[in-house]
Amino acid sequence: MGSRQAAAFLLGCVAALTVVVLLLQRRPEELTSRAPLLQVFGGGGAGPSPSPSQSSSSSPPADSNNTTAAAGDPRLPPPPNHGEDEDEDEDEEEFRGLAAAVSRAATADDRTVIITCVNQAWAAPGSLLDLFLESFRVGDGTAPLLRHLLIVAMDAAAMARCRALHPHCYLYSPARGVDFAPAKPFLSRDYLELVWSKLRLQRRVLRLGYSLLFTDADVLWLRNPLKHVTAYADMTVSCDVFFGDPDGVDNFPNTGFFHVRPNSRTIAMAAAWHRARDRFPGKNEQPVFNAIKKGLVADLGLRLQYIDPAFVAGFCSYGRDLGKVCTMHANCCVGLRAKITDLRTLLHDWKNYTAMPHWAKHQAKWTVPGACIH
Repeated sequence: MGSRQAAAFLLGCVAALTVVVLLLQRRPEELTSRAPLLQVFGGGGAGPSPSPSQSSSSSPPADSNNTTAAAGDPRLPPPPNHGEDEDEDEDEEEFRGLAAAVSRAATADDRTVIITCVNQAWAAPGSLLDLFLESFRVGDGTAPLLRHLLIVAMDAAAMARCRALHPHCYLYSPARGVDFAPAKPFLSRDYLELVWSKLRLQRRVLRLGYSLLFTDADVLWLRNPLKHVTAYADMTVSCDVFFGDPDGVDNFPNTGFFHVRPNSRTIAMAAAWHRARDRFPGKNEQPVFNAIKKGLVADLGLRLQYIDPAFVAGFCSYGRDLGKVCTMHANCCVGLRAKITDLRTLLHDWKNYTAMPHWAKHQAKWTVPGACIH
């Protein structure tokens, strides 16, 4: 009997070892498969969102989380060794409390956080922030994602409004002498300071070791877009013009919605992107990224992919199938009032679509965003 037990044990060990070897020899193409939802956003994300009174990021605890995560943590990217402006570009005082705010909002398992930025004009009652948050609540399976949304307020009034609506808020006022509260004319001096400041904050989040999904607040979230982010890509970005190939570098990016993972390539990318501002005076961050994207791929080895607008859509280019769309962005649209008008109409379209019987949903159509496109 003893010899039979020993033989059975030996055969079990051999079988287990065979399974491990097979797993380690997976085909390379399996590494580029779509990341499952629970892998991307796990850690209890399906529970109810805490009330705004339960958590606030305006007064973070004074601990080591207010700077950077501990050195040597295997989850963090290796220290970057690119760029001479490392010290001046990362001002600890400028980002005081950010690490604690991101930590509270991020998923526990894969350290992913959704971030949007608002000023007083975008956060005011009846403005874009209300539509943005409502879309999560009425979307298909998007309400749990609110647990991982960090709203970055660019002024004190926006911060106060955020606290009234959402548990995860962070006050970021990077530029002295600039009032970020009012609506900014497109490409004005203050507008440019606002959008380039967002890039500094995004880079800081990467250096803290978190995956980042940045979304403008003029985006409706109707389904989970992370289903369309592959495990292969360092950066996955929406696009205004899509030529059919997600790996095609000639697609036109829209940097109002992108996912990026923390590693040496993406940290170097963010630094190079910010430095390129001086080469393109008067330009916002999106056309500058479009101008340098080929160099980022060639020189840094950045793994850049684009999402089909049929899934991550915008007014520039959007799929007409409401059964596929995950997000709708009020891009190719200038003016706060026009964005609010058309996004409110499209959110109404979505509510009508979800109320339809299953057999009739294929007939649903978007209303043409007439305030923006005319």
